[in-house]
Amino acid sequence: MRYIPVIFGVVLFIYGLIDCIRSEPADVRSIPKPAWILVIVLLPLLGVLLWFFLGRPQYAASTPGPNGGSVPAPRGPSYSGRAKQFVAPDDDPAFLRNLEVTRAQKAESERLRKLKDELKAREAKLREEHPNDETKH
Repeated sequence: MRYIPVIFGVVLFIYGLIDCIRSEPADVRSIPKPAWILVIVLLPLLGVLLWFFLGRPQYAASTPGPNGGSVPAPRGPSYSGRAKQFVAPDDDPAFLRNLEVTRAQKAESERLRKLKDELKAREAKLREEHPNDETKH
């Protein structure tokens, strides 16, 4: 029973150190990432607690996505060097392109369904007109 706090402390230390190492240097708050690693290693429990409250990146909360799911908010610099910004769906070229592709696919699917129905109707009509021809093939 007395080992539980020690095990908890070790697990917290390992988790905090790995979390610090895996975080992006640009996202780390307060002091530079290498300094946080030193603080965590030199002051194990206190360093980890400081990391969680003062240094750990504050990622934006997930935003509601399509179909009720959640989509993580964009963060960090983009390839152009500017921070990513939310774009309204009607201003997003990728969304509009995807919308157009979806519309075209639905239209093509409907066209193919109509052609298939026409073909079935023609085949049924031919079978009615020539019921004996099926045995010749």
